[in-house]
Amino acid sequence: MNREINLIIVSALLAIAGYSLTDTVVVFDRIRENLKTRLKDTAEIVINQSINDVLSRTIITSFTTLLAALSIFFFGGEVVHDFSLAMIIGIAVGTYSSIFVASPVLMIWKSKKWKGHFKK
Repeated sequence: MNREINLIIVSALLAIAGYSLTDTVVVFDRIRENLKTRLKDTAEIVINQSINDVLSRTIITSFTTLLAALSIFFFGGEVVHDFSLAMIIGIAVGTYSSIFVASPVLMIWKSKKWKGHFKK
């Protein structure tokens, strides 16, 4: 993108890493809760239901944070322009990874462990 990596960009990347990690933890916590209560369901159903449970919260949180980052991007000065650009990109990538990447990776990673826990 032909941008200089400076301290402001690094701080935005760290903020987005924390934001995405927190969102992923919320999804995984819901999966953990549903694993305890839905023992008769398959792992795919439990993970799908868990994502559906937190989907509205994730979208609303991401949208409001994106609105704040967009307003900083358009109405802030040149000093915070790079910061807000990194935040906008990070919010999109972090939300996508929390919903569509983290749970399938969990499914693949734990598939051997869960084989005896769930019916097929």
